[in-house]
Amino acid sequence: MTEGPVAITGAGLVTPAGTDADSTWEAMCAADSLESGDPEPLAGTGAWHSLRVPALRPGQLTGRGTARTDPFIRFALVAVEEALAQSRLDPGSWDGSRVGIVVGSAFGGVTTHDEQHLRMERQGAGMVSPYLHPRALINMAAGTIGARYGITGPAHTVAAACASGASAFGLGKTLLDAGLCDTVVACGTDAAVTPLVVSGFARMGALSEQKATDASRPFAADRDGFVISEGAAAVVMEKPAKARARGADVLGRLLGHADTSDAHHPTAPRPDGAGAAAAVEQALAAARMTVGDVTSVNAHGTSTPQNDRTEARLIARLFPHGPAVTANKGLLGHTLGAAGAIEAVLTLRSLRSGILPPIAHTERADPGLPDLDLVLGGPRRHGGSVAVSTSFGFGGSNCALVLDAA
Repeated sequence: MTEGPVAITGAGLVTPAGTDADSTWEAMCAADSLESGDPEPLAGTGAWHSLRVPALRPGQLTGRGTARTDPFIRFALVAVEEALAQSRLDPGSWDGSRVGIVVGSAFGGVTTHDEQHLRMERQGAGMVSPYLHPRALINMAAGTIGARYGITGPAHTVAAACASGASAFGLGKTLLDAGLCDTVVACGTDAAVTPLVVSGFARMGALSEQKATDASRPFAADRDGFVISEGAAAVVMEKPAKARARGADVLGRLLGHADTSDAHHPTAPRPDGAGAAAAVEQALAAARMTVGDVTSVNAHGTSTPQNDRTEARLIARLFPHGPAVTANKGLLGHTLGAAGAIEAVLTLRSLRSGILPPIAHTERADPGLPDLDLVLGGPRRHGGSVAVSTSFGFGGSNCALVLDAA
């Protein structure tokens, strides 16, 4: 296996800030609070807010049956379509056996599961849809994307909780490094704002109990939990030589990645951050970079007291030279299995534009945390070229991606 950078030639986003990459980026830089989602799924759960993807524009999602798929599949399809359009690859003319698809998701089709369970309780088992499993199985986003674009190469689904999307990007690079594919479509997607999922997080004490719409405040002194959200991100990956040969516009490169496990606790991170640190160190080694090469960090930044504390200490210890640190969940909330993919795409946009969006809603950093160079108050001009994006999930999942500008 020959490891090296992979080129990213297309990217797509579906988030509560917009249903494409440009609108999401503009909202990230403006850092204005987004409107809270429909309160109905939150009724009786103990949570106050959610963030939902706005209605798709006419023509964004076409094709027979797509409107009836689970939203985690719909979001993935829209993000992939945008990424492929930007890459200028023509799925009608490619060798599908040399194309791979990797999708990361934490919850899969939980919206469909909840709806059908309620139907069974109210109307009986005979009323359960025969399309329950084709719409809800966690691998059906990858299967639907593959069928839509004639992808007959490897098709994988990564379930690593809130590190799923980042891990999917990493596995996509592995497929290219191994020579199994010439092109990989990688995606992270989740749509889990349902009564059961929200209740579970609320019962754990993971969700913010603040009534304000700016309740997601990564690294802030008054943070008290995350705001649940939904969305998707997708990229098209190719070997740099192949991308250059066809004259593609390279958005950036994935230089290295690593996945590790804490082996510590079902939900809590290791207090010493050893597993997360190992992921960052291994990703940098794979990228042939050192900590001193890193000019910015896109932190996982959930806005939960314990996770932000552990991550802040980790960043301060690993990067004593003080790179700029941002976190996207202040504006977008926690999109769960999609988060790492969304944050990787936004990191690429930052590297390409030379602008770091601020940590929305965080006005004052927690004085009990290490002194990090947090991007607060507004976008920051930034000339750095190498960034690390970190993602962590229940079960002790850790993933780090190292990215640079093209």
